[in-house]
Amino acid sequence: WFGNYFRAVVRAVEEKLKIGLSHGLRVVVISDVPVASGLASSAALEVAFTYLLNREYGLDLSKKDVAEISYIAEHDVLNIPCGRLDQYGSTFGGIIKLNTKPPYDVYEIPFKDINLVILDSGVRHSTAEIHPVRQREIDEGLKRLMESDKVPRKLKEKLGYRYYEPKWEDISLEEIEPYLSLMSENSAKRIVFTIKMNELTEVALSVLGGEPPIKYRETLEQYGIDVSKAHKVHEFLGEIMNKQHELLRDLYEVSLPELEKIRNAALKAGALGVKISGAGLGGALIALFKDSDKGYEISRAALKAGASRTFIVKIDEGVKVESIM
Repeated sequence: WFGNYFRAVVRAVEEKLKIGLSHGLRVVVISDVPVASGLASSAALEVAFTYLLNREYGLDLSKKDVAEISYIAEHDVLNIPCGRLDQYGSTFGGIIKLNTKPPYDVYEIPFKDINLVILDSGVRHSTAEIHPVRQREIDEGLKRLMESDKVPRKLKEKLGYRYYEPKWEDISLEEIEPYLSLMSENSAKRIVFTIKMNELTEVALSVLGGEPPIKYRETLEQYGIDVSKAHKVHEFLGEIMNKQHELLRDLYEVSLPELEKIRNAALKAGALGVKISGAGLGGALIALFKDSDKGYEISRAALKAGASRTFIVKIDEGVKVESIM
């Protein structure tokens, strides 16, 4: 029951600030965000409630505090194996780059000119049933690498025994590839996925921050992306999204035939890029488009292909207070 999220936030606030909240509240939740669809509905609820408590009780929390308390509520109190990005994204809004190691620095990227269609497949999933399996497969692979005499010490210094410990941004596929045979096929796939996904994300963020795509020609050509055909930001971002979806489908293995059917229909209708949102194995896809009329065409095509509903959205600000009086 979603009431557990409220209780978890209250506990996280009281434990982090070492206070007791002085009085209760009557809270009404109105939302059209699909639940269990990879759209961070739980994070949105946690962040909104944490921000409400901040205002109601004068807690003087920064945005970073709001995000971190919301993460603690879900990850530590409710024991749901989520990352921090959902809570930080909901809090800060816009486009951000989050350093997932302490002190969890947030870099805000001012680019806002992005039109998206959310394609809800209607297939429900549970993050708690997907992430632990993939994380365990990565952990098993890392253990094999760390305990092998064949792996150089220099590489081991960048690794670790748990999925969140490696310096993924400093590990290249070339240096780890010779040792992938030490682990199971599934573990190897998950580790290759993590390295490639991280690399593509870093490139995308750099381009959104103002760097020209041509600067990354050599890297992108390894993924089959022709920079000359994707020299404009939106086309380039679409190519990155499509490659990331392929990684999610082929290496992380979290797609389904239903998702692929909806995705293919959206691409044929003019979407520049379409990828899974969230944990996968159901939930939603996100489609990028440039021309305003394309959003409706993509929506109609996705619904015809099996999507349960669609939403046309833009990049928005994060948590805020709105008066209804």
